[in-house]
Amino acid sequence: MKLSDFDFDLPERLIAVRPARPRSSARMLLADGDRIADRTVSDLPDILRPGDRLVLNDTKVIPARLSGMRHRSGEAGDTAARIEVTLLEPRASGDWAALLKPLKKVRDGEMIIFSDDLSAQVMAREDGQAVLRFNLIGDDFDAALARVGAMPLPPYIAAKRPADEADKHDYQTYWARQAGAVAAPTASLHFDGPLLAALAARGVQFTHVTLHVGAGTFLPVKVDDVRDHKMHSEWGEVTPEAATQINATKAAGGRVIPVGTTALRLIESAAKDGQLQPWTGPTDIFIMPGFAFQIADGLMTNFHLPKSTLMMLVSALMGSAQIRAIYTHAINADYRFFSYGDASLLLPKGA
Repeated sequence: MKLSDFDFDLPERLIAVRPARPRSSARMLLADGDRIADRTVSDLPDILRPGDRLVLNDTKVIPARLSGMRHRSGEAGDTAARIEVTLLEPRASGDWAALLKPLKKVRDGEMIIFSDDLSAQVMAREDGQAVLRFNLIGDDFDAALARVGAMPLPPYIAAKRPADEADKHDYQTYWARQAGAVAAPTASLHFDGPLLAALAARGVQFTHVTLHVGAGTFLPVKVDDVRDHKMHSEWGEVTPEAATQINATKAAGGRVIPVGTTALRLIESAAKDGQLQPWTGPTDIFIMPGFAFQIADGLMTNFHLPKSTLMMLVSALMGSAQIRAIYTHAINADYRFFSYGDASLLLPKGA
């Protein structure tokens, strides 16, 4: 499989920089087997069946973008440099892997000051990243980060505008509760309280899982043969209760539909012999055409970047030819793309 098999031309005007308001008013392309229809997210209660189960990723995006100062005294006197930090993922030690810009302006052991109460020491620099040790932990760290951090908008939005106060709400799901992501599970951004209530009244059930979305989700694929791509790793958890709920839905003939590729990747990582197992730990599962799905009967997702691993995932679910038809329709119909864009509900034949 060649990388070019997952490419397409996207007009710049279709990249969304703000979400639909209200959230559930976003457009939604319904692909039911070979049939394509133009709907809205608020139509979900009319589309889904009683007994279906939506799998929701309850990770919470942290305001992972920080701006601080590095101070140094030496032969040239007292100097300072502004350092831009993007937190990537926590280490088991409590330290954080982070991108620093400019990395060459810091040395191991130096302090970066972000506010009167938040600072970090540079513990190491490796592979173009730094390891930071903050002066605060736990709730104190979360509170300080909330005061001074900005939401880590994806590169294709950040290139067009800076993050602002609205993003602290817009780039967070309605049910976010487990802090640790540096990117949102964006299909979930379309849900609000009234929609969830309408789905519950329809008889649709919900299960929460956790996958902390990392910055690696935006890494480009750089190999011509996609089978040579090394997938990034992300930490996830499927509790025993979640596994029991999902297995019960499968046994009763209901459909299990993850909301977002992160939820799908996690439950397929935890699948064994057609059953969902409890799971805690990292996953680097890479889903491409030819993958045998064990749990997911469909997928609600946004529209993805050309030549991305997520294009490979949806092609595995629906078939490459059908995905090309879906994306051609979406572009011709002016659907909005990427994180703040519109949604699709992908139901393979027989789902």
